[in-house]
Amino acid sequence: MRVEPTYQEAANNAFLQSSREAISKLTAGFDLGTLDGGPVLVATVVNVNDLSRSAPLGRTLSEQYASHMASTGFNVKEVKLRGDVFVKEGAGELLLSREIKDIARSHNASMVLVGTYSTAASFTYVSLKLVRTEDGRIVRGHDYALPNDRDVQRLLAVAR
Repeated sequence: MRVEPTYQEAANNAFLQSSREAISKLTAGFDLGTLDGGPVLVATVVNVNDLSRSAPLGRTLSEQYASHMASTGFNVKEVKLRGDVFVKEGAGELLLSREIKDIARSHNASMVLVGTYSTAASFTYVSLKLVRTEDGRIVRGHDYALPNDRDVQRLLAVAR
């Protein structure tokens, strides 16, 4: 007989807490005044091996990051940014693609939250970066891991 999860377990869900904690660590001590009132855009967290694709995991994480940033005082603009946010340059640095720069400019966004995930045997590693739109400079970064439990595995599944 399967035991159903409870609302109490849902309220204390470690997956949700890890997303909140990641944003808290990423933005700890961040001076919102440096944004000059400009909004922050949140891009879909993408698979590090294929930057143009994301599983439900990446889209779910992005939604949670946006919610938590908004609840902590960031001006988060609801814009669904496609996954291909990075362009690899010759020096190996990651910059915002021209498309994302154009979208950010049209919304007067001062920063974009971008992220990647990489799945290994036991964990899925997530890397977040808060990137300044004017020059592609990484202002903040935070890395963390999710256990590859049943929920994470289900969210990693990409419909074919």
